[in-house]
Amino acid sequence: MDLRKLKTLIELVQDSGIAELEITEGEERVRIVHGSQRPLVAAAAPVSAPVAAVVAPAPVAAAAPVAAIDPGAEALAKLDGHVVKSPMVGTFYRSASPGSKAFVDIGSSVKKGDTICIIEAMKLMNEIEADQDGVVKAILIENGQPVEYGEPLIVLG
Repeated sequence: MDLRKLKTLIELVQDSGIAELEITEGEERVRIVHGSQRPLVAAAAPVSAPVAAVVAPAPVAAAAPVAAIDPGAEALAKLDGHVVKSPMVGTFYRSASPGSKAFVDIGSSVKKGDTICIIEAMKLMNEIEADQDGVVKAILIENGQPVEYGEPLIVLG
């Protein structure tokens, strides 16, 4: 596939707002992914031998300070207690399986070392333990929601 055609496809993805485009012509395949957090990537390859080409990302505006864009930061500051934060990036779960009882609820007493939630990362279930004794004052993440490293999960009082 020639570069002019590839450039036209990349511009089409950028202008249209679609997230992903994949085109196959004979033995060549092109997949263009455009996401808000990822750079624009175009990969062209014959089916038998993969080859990837990376295209420079579009400029991104500077990020605002976290406190300015996180409405929960003010609410979190009002809660007195110890905040248990996520030790990794993944998906937050309150129970071991969809039908089972949650590890903790608001008002639950926990001891240091008790499992309070699970974070799934790369298909591995990681039990998150309380790092001190206390009573659960708040659960800050909804079940099944993605979490970032250092993101507040649970407040213990």
